Amino acid sequence: MRLPIRRALAALVLAGLATQSAFASSHREAPFITEHPKLDGTDFYMFRSYETGRDGFVTLLANYQPLQDSYGGPNYFQLDPEALYEIHVDNNGDAIEDLTFQFRFSNEYRNAGVSAGGQTVPVPLLLLGRITGTTPDAQDAVKNLVESYTVGVVRGPRRGSAPQLATNPGDGSTRFRKPLDNIGEKSFANYEAYADSHVFPLAVPGCAAPGRVFVGQRRDGFRIPLGEVFDLINLNPVGPPNGIEALDDVADKNITTIALELPISCLTVGGQPVIGAWTTASLRRARTLNATPGGTSTVPDSAGPAAAVEGGGFVQVSRLGLPLVNELAIGIGDKDRFNASEPRRDGQFATYVTNPTLPELIEILFGSLGVQAPNTFPRTDLVAAVLTGVPNLNQPPNVVASEQLRLNTSTAVVPPATQNRLGVIAGDNAGFPNGRRPGDDVVDILLRMFMGVLLPIDQAPSGQLPLVDGVEVNAGQFLDRFPYLQPPLPGAVGVVP
Repeated sequence: MRLPIRRALAALVLAGLATQSAFASSHREAPFITEHPKLDGTDFYMFRSYETGRDGFVTLLANYQPLQDSYGGPNYFQLDPEALYEIHVDNNGDAIEDLTFQFRFSNEYRNAGVSAGGQTVPVPLLLLGRITGTTPDAQDAVKNLVESYTVGVVRGPRRGSAPQLATNPGDGSTRFRKPLDNIGEKSFANYEAYADSHVFPLAVPGCAAPGRVFVGQRRDGFRIPLGEVFDLINLNPVGPPNGIEALDDVADKNITTIALELPISCLTVGGQPVIGAWTTASLRRARTLNATPGGTSTVPDSAGPAAAVEGGGFVQVSRLGLPLVNELAIGIGDKDRFNASEPRRDGQFATYVTNPTLPELIEILFGSLGVQAPNTFPRTDLVAAVLTGVPNLNQPPNVVASEQLRLNTSTAVVPPATQNRLGVIAGDNAGFPNGRRPGDDVVDILLRMFMGVLLPIDQAPSGQLPLVDGVEVNAGQFLDRFPYLQPPLPGAVGVVP
């Protein structure tokens, strides 16, 4: 696949570079988002479903709230009921969303209690007993928290009209349950089955056939030695692909996943098969903090005063399309601004992709190993691979260059057993950057792209090096069915009598 890609890149004109941006966000990538971890988008995936019998669908996964320790109770990792979580789809290449899915959450604390000295006193735990059933309402009487959400659908600009609510075609309801996080094996007799029962059919207004939806905790599928990367890339980029698995800092973390599976016909328009997508999270513009009057106890009341009251319009604070590189490419002074921007305004970040700093840093740090940065500017290879889509692969007609994850929905599905973790640069056209599957090793792919794997050898002396971060990702690490990411790690293992 490399030679056709290079011929396509050679045909790119430079006049459009003023409208191009850099990349998207990931774990704790910008100063402001570190203050709001519930809204921190960490990874975004989009691919043709490879579950048996589902190749007519596209799966979109948006992960939020990074680096969750499985034992992080007693409140664990609920999503923010005052926030707006969105997945946007651009199906005509103009850098403006044509279809938006809006997720709003509700956390109902029941303030359940036990009898203590003749009084019913609220308990500090989320469960009063064990969940042995495997349905969303199993043992509801012992739950101190019920999490639920709605899915609103907006066609056209995201704030251009009121959302229509998607429904469960089985009963017509508009509210869906989110499973409790995986507290531990004593709290849940069979957490995987319990979580699987929260995969619901989804009828989207304007779509001829239903899709599926799931929101819940999953094991984080991102793999990277985070500590080593930020310690001046303290690893061996020319070593084995799985040489430091023990240093995978994300291997024991969970994440919260918003998962949609929708018919291809619901996402495309006019016979044009390429779509772009990204996820955002927004907060209300204003917040007023409350104090408990006089410091008195709220035990007699069912809820007590809210800690804060929020209002006003929504303001975007997180944005994620392509993986990783707000951490590794966007300058610190622009990270918050990028998170707050929309694709149609991406021209302000053009220099970060046409003149990227990461290759220069890698050469400074690893020049003694013979690693050299590409010597050609502007980097039109990166422009095509991650900003416009690659011609004859996933570039839509009349594309407006912008940061989105783009997928050609007509590319044939590759079963997990034969997926190549390096995607397009290894000849697997169903992989990154043509969408992104869970098993695509995007860190290794992006390292090679930044160092010039798509460029002629005279422009990128190190472009053909098999650069790695030392932690391998592959399709065998994930489920072969929706929602594809593994169930979350439990907060405690085993049951003590």
